[in-house]
Amino acid sequence: MSVLRIVLQVILAISSLFLTLLILLHKGKGGGLSDMFGGGVTTSLSGSSMAERNLNRFTITIGCVWFATVVLLGLVERFTNEF
Repeated sequence: MSVLRIVLQVILAISSLFLTLLILLHKGKGGGLSDMFGGGVTTSLSGSSMAERNLNRFTITIGCVWFATVVLLGLVERFTNEF
């Protein structure tokens, strides 16, 4: 297995876990599963618009990293001649 493929797989695993964590940190919009598991409880930190805006930015950034890693892994798999 090439070094590039291993590095991309590690980045994919880390970004997947971090993306899941960031998505779970988002405030629920009400009436869904997030309210069922305690997401409806409001705190002073989650009410801040700056904290929510930064959380959105981090989530979008990690999502783009995850997407780029998936595309790069697909390209590496397609253009390697190891059968």
